[in-house]
Amino acid sequence: MTATVAEGDAFVSQFDPYRRELLAHCYRMTGSIHDAEDLVQETYIRAWRGYSKFEGRSSMRTWLYRIATNTCLTALEGKAKRPLPTGLGAPSSDPTDDLVAQHEIAWLEPIADSELSDSGDPAAIVVGRESIRLAFVAALQHLSSRQRAALLMREVLQWKASEVAEALATTTTAVNSLLQRARAQLDEIAPTEDGVLELSTERTQDLLKKYVDSFERYDIDQLVELFTEDAVWEMPPFEGWYQGAENIGTLIKGNCPAQKAGDMRMVATSANGQPAYGLYMRDESGVHKAFQLHVVDVSGERVKHVACFFDLTLFERFGLPDQL
Repeated sequence: MTATVAEGDAFVSQFDPYRRELLAHCYRMTGSIHDAEDLVQETYIRAWRGYSKFEGRSSMRTWLYRIATNTCLTALEGKAKRPLPTGLGAPSSDPTDDLVAQHEIAWLEPIADSELSDSGDPAAIVVGRESIRLAFVAALQHLSSRQRAALLMREVLQWKASEVAEALATTTTAVNSLLQRARAQLDEIAPTEDGVLELSTERTQDLLKKYVDSFERYDIDQLVELFTEDAVWEMPPFEGWYQGAENIGTLIKGNCPAQKAGDMRMVATSANGQPAYGLYMRDESGVHKAFQLHVVDVSGERVKHVACFFDLTLFERFGLPDQL
């Protein structure tokens, strides 16, 4: 009994330092923070069951990633991808058309930055922002699960092709083939490291302040000026997506319950290494209640993409109150 307890303590002490980065890995694989949490727990169980056979031929980190990856691959068998509306293959929508919700689709979910690192220790962030950005995770959904696994292990984890082959129980030649097809599909849609904006710059902070101000003052004209000409707005579970600053302005003006300044308030947070905001809408009793979560992508001095999520369970995950 004493030996078993000691072995368990040793396992927990070795597993826990990797829990957050394993969560990020499972999130990239699945596009769902809820699924990722379940898969990390399943990884823990599988690793614990096999711990007595762990011989240390690879590092604990490599061994755990191998288990997590194969746990994800098993879970993804037969499952549809988790898209954003832009990933459904339809052209951009007319902002004056009726909104159509598709609740039967399992949509891509954002992940709170607080889930990935200790907020008091920036050095604890285990992945670069470019590898967790919403656009990159959405792009991964265009790949098969094995292509996703090969790409993440090779290019995010920086594993050798031989190590990836061992993890996937295949050959190096097969891994290189998976990578070639994955890279070809991602070339035009995946963001690059060069596109990751430094969010702490004065210009970026000024832009984000204007973004919040536009909503809180219900100033649609100012909001339109903040978007790039080809900016994209999408808002699962609604299947439509909208391109162009003027179209985005028309959409918001025609569908937003707000009527005047003060109807909306925004609380800053961060998701997928990007600025994010919880938007609260004032109801008939005068209380501002959780309404939607914005994940904002900026380029230069303009907003180029907003993913707007109506899943109110996200507010708790992001540490946001359900009302102000």
